Amino acid sequence: MENPEVAVGSCSAHDDENLCSYRRHLSISQEGLLEDQLRRKLKFFFMNPCEKFWARGRKPWKLGIQLLKIAMVTVQLVVFGLSNQMVVAFKEENTVAFKHLFLKGYMDRMDDTYAVYTQTDVYDQIFFAINQLPNISIGNHAYEKKGAEETALALCQQFYKRGIISPGNDTFDIDPEIVTDCLYVEPMIPLENTTVGKHNLNFTLDFHRLVMVQLKFNLKAINLQTVRHHELPDCYDFTLRIVFDNKAHSGRIKISLDNDIEIRECKDWHVSGSIQKNTHYMMIFDAFVILTCLASLILCTRSVVKGIQLQREFVSFFLYYYKKEVSFSDQMEFVNGWYIMIMVSDVLTIVGSTLKMEIQAKSLTSYDVCSILLGTSTMLVWLGVIRYLGFFQKYNLLILTLRAALPNVMRFCCCAAMIYLGYCFCGWIVLGPYHVKFRSLNMVSECLFSLINGDDMFATFAKMQQKSYLVWLFSRIYLYSFISLFIYMVLSLFIALITDTYETVKHYQQDGFPETELQRFISQCKDLPNSGRYRLEEESSASLFCCCNGCSEHM
Repeated sequence: MENPEVAVGSCSAHDDENLCSYRRHLSISQEGLLEDQLRRKLKFFFMNPCEKFWARGRKPWKLGIQLLKIAMVTVQLVVFGLSNQMVVAFKEENTVAFKHLFLKGYMDRMDDTYAVYTQTDVYDQIFFAINQLPNISIGNHAYEKKGAEETALALCQQFYKRGIISPGNDTFDIDPEIVTDCLYVEPMIPLENTTVGKHNLNFTLDFHRLVMVQLKFNLKAINLQTVRHHELPDCYDFTLRIVFDNKAHSGRIKISLDNDIEIRECKDWHVSGSIQKNTHYMMIFDAFVILTCLASLILCTRSVVKGIQLQREFVSFFLYYYKKEVSFSDQMEFVNGWYIMIMVSDVLTIVGSTLKMEIQAKSLTSYDVCSILLGTSTMLVWLGVIRYLGFFQKYNLLILTLRAALPNVMRFCCCAAMIYLGYCFCGWIVLGPYHVKFRSLNMVSECLFSLINGDDMFATFAKMQQKSYLVWLFSRIYLYSFISLFIYMVLSLFIALITDTYETVKHYQQDGFPETELQRFISQCKDLPNSGRYRLEEESSASLFCCCNGCSEHM
């Protein structure tokens, strides 16, 4: 790329003051010197850490911090994951225990089929749950107390305000307004099955108008299993709701037990041994993780800012020196997406580690939020290391293929999504009432995605109810057409798209990639990293226009 003639003359009113000074006072030799400096600066910017070390002796701090961060964040995630597993297991085991304790005749995996069909069974279930309260379970559970008394159990029924229903005569007169009536029962007082039918409790079930019956009460527990893992126990509040659902008025009243769990800091506790010391050690480790991520965030932010500054300098140079606009793709070469991803992971790790320290100090109990933050940050940290593997030609094939194929893949997925959504809505509307896998849009999407991957095909066909021959026939056409379209055509085209990009990238690796204007500009700099030319400029060399201003001041 040859140097153009220098136009020395007056500046237009639209020109920048620095550019005016640049045009008036720089000689051709000075312009060539500045062009060489810019080329050298760009070449240094796009070097890998090893080349930068040879060029200026700059140690790869970011690489070292990323490797240290991988080890620390992974250890932190494993420790927190084991703790979170104990919390989730404690919640699930308590919920199962409550179902066996308060639901009469309950057996595992009966949640979808557990129901009663007679009025007597409804009364039996209500009294069974209430009478189980005095002997809660073999665990360390207790009733929530307000002062010295246990909180009363709330027995509520919801029913239509007015309803006269006569199915035999095909007549009804109903007011759809829902009325709620509650009765509060002391948990330690057992009831007889005849009590509900009597008016001394003022609670009678009118099954013609009944919509729902709900038993609500609170229990408390302490998760002691964490002590064996050198962690302080948490205190749990369980809000139990036993719901008798009669909304359908189909003669089948479904029964379910919902357990809302809240974790609290225990008010008064004392644990002998070294548990507190271990907690302090873990908090120190978490603080060190935060400091490491903070250092990584600062270094990556600095690199991104430098890249943007160099981008502006290069764009301005090309615009006023070669009278050309730099392409968008060349401009985006200065914005390092890997650094941005690492910065996001650093922010997530800092926030997650702070939450983890608060959880360990028993100030917060946001286990789920903390696990999402730490899990996502760890995934991004491991992905960020791929950047450094990408500097080696034998390892960067995956990265180059993904980057080259991404635009076409996104366009292809947008088109395929239209077909997929069409099948989702159609399957939900038509097959939903007859097939358990099509009851909601979410379930339809999961079922169809499984079919694309060849999973559970026979079961999807076999579970279709044959109550309507027309719908059954439609389901066969629907499923056969979807499987044929997506597996044999859409999926094959998707794989072909990736394969074609892979072959193209592989061919480029052998014969050379097409050069952009930026690469052609940099390639004219023949200075090797160990030539010593880069040490002369360092970071103290001013930007292009700063140099111009300096020249104008000395003229």
